[in-house]
Amino acid sequence: MSHTRIEKDSMGELDVPLDALYGAQTQRAVNNFPVSGQSMPEAFIRALLLIKASAAKANAELDTLDAEIAEAIVNAADKLQKDPALCHHFPVDVFQTGSGTSTNMNANEVLATLASKSCGQSVSPNDHVNCGQSSNDVIPTAIHVSASLLVAQNLLPAMEHLAQSCRDKAQSVDQYVKTGRTHLMDAMPVRLSQPINAWAGLIEQHIGNIKALQAQLQSLAQGGTAVGTGVNAHEQFAATFCNKLNALTGLTFTPAADFFTHISSQDTAVALSGQLKASAVSLIKIANDLRWMNSGPLAGLSEIELEALQPGSSIMPGKVNPVIPEAAVMAGYQVIGNDTAITLGGQSGNFELNVSLPLVAHNLIQSITLISNASRLLADKAIKTFKVNEQSLQASVARNPILVTALNPIVGYLKAAEIAKAAYASGRPVIDVAAEMTDISEDELKQLLDPRKLTQ
Repeated sequence: MSHTRIEKDSMGELDVPLDALYGAQTQRAVNNFPVSGQSMPEAFIRALLLIKASAAKANAELDTLDAEIAEAIVNAADKLQKDPALCHHFPVDVFQTGSGTSTNMNANEVLATLASKSCGQSVSPNDHVNCGQSSNDVIPTAIHVSASLLVAQNLLPAMEHLAQSCRDKAQSVDQYVKTGRTHLMDAMPVRLSQPINAWAGLIEQHIGNIKALQAQLQSLAQGGTAVGTGVNAHEQFAATFCNKLNALTGLTFTPAADFFTHISSQDTAVALSGQLKASAVSLIKIANDLRWMNSGPLAGLSEIELEALQPGSSIMPGKVNPVIPEAAVMAGYQVIGNDTAITLGGQSGNFELNVSLPLVAHNLIQSITLISNASRLLADKAIKTFKVNEQSLQASVARNPILVTALNPIVGYLKAAEIAKAAYASGRPVIDVAAEMTDISEDELKQLLDPRKLTQ
């Protein structure tokens, strides 16, 4: 028994798997692009289905598509959204034609197959599902829609959760004073809350920057069709399409002020990727601070104890490692790498079309997902749950000769340096050395060198 069927497109006949919902153009792409084994991200496919459903609704309202066929396309898109095997129907490799035409036609063919079965009419992938559209405006629109939904529903809530977790933790540990460090060397003391509040400040800055891009990200190419002129689309299609999409998503999408801009470039995706890279840099900083503070427990700083989540070694019994910060660091590195690829992809806006769209879509969605997930992991399995090693903090602060900085206005920099060096050399508390080397009373020294006062 044959496991294939014959499908036909403008280039001729082709064998397609018997049970596949897609047709010849999808199969050609599967045959042509055995590059990575990675198909387009699920979030992108779901956005693409929302676009096709919204387009069908818009075309029906504008009388450019038969109402029964439009309804069948909408129902098919809804059925696919609920299909647990959704990605099985979209096998085209990320590394395909730079316009993403293969993925657009993949969606058109799958929806046409399902719509034809449900309405009893022959639904065309091109004439009906793709009515008033081109791959050249559909795929850039899908990039913006998928990213917009992920930013609104996943990324911003995750980053806000991380920032709030830092604020809450800072408040709970404000009573602890630790040795500050610059160049990884002992510096003036800080309250443990202060660097943790600084982490929150970093994340809140990124949240503001990402929010500032949302309106731009929710501006869509749809309606520009092939090159930006809107050929073969109703003059009201773009506005009607956005109204239908807004009803489905709850977001506010608008037609681009200039379709040529949105089709020929991916500058908005590049800008968002840049903000994701900056966020990754901050996550890496936070994660590395946690790793250093947790180091030890005997030969490191041992200022905090991260939650023990799994054995840390296959050969050293009892070893526990900072696995969540390490995972966050690697996620951050990947986002930085993705940004480089997206930046290079953004340079591929040749004349009227960018031709690295699938790459931009794949990497942007991965970066949003990585930052979202890493933010929640750091918040819930590192920052919220770490314990403070108060004894270790107190011991290092008490021995810190840099406290002598507070004496600079009284004894001068050179004398203070002399006291600090003597304290280092003898391993004695700086207050004892200062009492011997100056005429400042011990009571006054206790006031001047009180670590907590020095943090205010």
